[in-house]
Amino acid sequence: MGPGPSDVSPRILNAMARPTLGHLDPLFIELMDETKNLLQYAFKTENALTMPISAPGSAGMEACFVNLVEPGDKVIVCVNGVFGLRMVENVERCGGTAITIHNTWGEQTDLNAVEDALNANPDVKVVAFVHAETSTGVRNEAKLLCELAQKHNCLTIVDAVTSLGGIELDVDGWGIDAIYSGSQKCLSCVPGIAPVSFSEKAVSVIQNRKTKVQSWFLDMNLIVGYWGKGAKRAYHHTAPVNSMYAMYESLLVLKEEGLENAWDRHASGHAKLAQGLEEIGLKLTVDSDFRLPQLNVVQIPDGVDDAAVRSQLLNEFNLEIGAGLGEHAGKVWRIGLMGYACKQRNIDHCIASLKTVLKSST
Repeated sequence: MGPGPSDVSPRILNAMARPTLGHLDPLFIELMDETKNLLQYAFKTENALTMPISAPGSAGMEACFVNLVEPGDKVIVCVNGVFGLRMVENVERCGGTAITIHNTWGEQTDLNAVEDALNANPDVKVVAFVHAETSTGVRNEAKLLCELAQKHNCLTIVDAVTSLGGIELDVDGWGIDAIYSGSQKCLSCVPGIAPVSFSEKAVSVIQNRKTKVQSWFLDMNLIVGYWGKGAKRAYHHTAPVNSMYAMYESLLVLKEEGLENAWDRHASGHAKLAQGLEEIGLKLTVDSDFRLPQLNVVQIPDGVDDAAVRSQLLNEFNLEIGAGLGEHAGKVWRIGLMGYACKQRNIDHCIASLKTVLKSST
């Protein structure tokens, strides 16, 4: 029950054990097409350029930035946690100029500050932000941020690593231009795959770049030949075939449950977890109006040894929870309630274990 990777169901693990096909085998091409359709369902998009990148979520992030940001481009980056800072790194490594909107960790991005930055910089190309900030447990207002960007004729790049499958996400409805996620959070797949999606507007920008995409492996102009339409595919790389089996199976599980039902299950599980944590004297740090149900950030009580508690939980109760990152290191625990792990018995086990450990540590 940490911040990821989340528990993987036996059904998905079993899928990985199937015989390995060639990466251009007709049966694997068929699975690629079905996986793409399932990803379009999960993202709520009809974007033709929707696919799983053969690498972790960080590569999905880099794929979005290296394809859309060229030297000299201005990018507004909303930073209220660790993963916004990583966006800044990507902009700078692409040769772009990052205009950062910093907000207190644990708070949402200030929409007024973003609009002020857009008004002050009419030549901004992209607005980038994290939808579900894994380091702080905060949900940023994705729909409203996209509306601001569209008002100023900007592209959007959105981090949905922790949000996909866990909370409402509507790529087409919100007008998101480029989005990336990870397999190991609410999809409860094995780590190592990064779903991405690009709008037609974003594709046009990629196709009309002045410079080459700085990454050969992540160049969408090349990858689309492998993940394109029809049975005839151009060799680009050897896909992690068995991991793609797992990705397909996890998306199938999501569709069978129903996207909105999955969102509701995470919300319901969070409510039960939050109540239980409060009953044993623990405080959630994020305001309930923008708290992530799938990533619960808990304030460590005064006098309690962070590492000792997590170690005891792991060694005596077989329960993993996450430490704080960055500014939150040593101050909070991050309790994941994602995908397959979001169930009543896990919530009960987490509360009971924490109660026992905290009692023994005081």
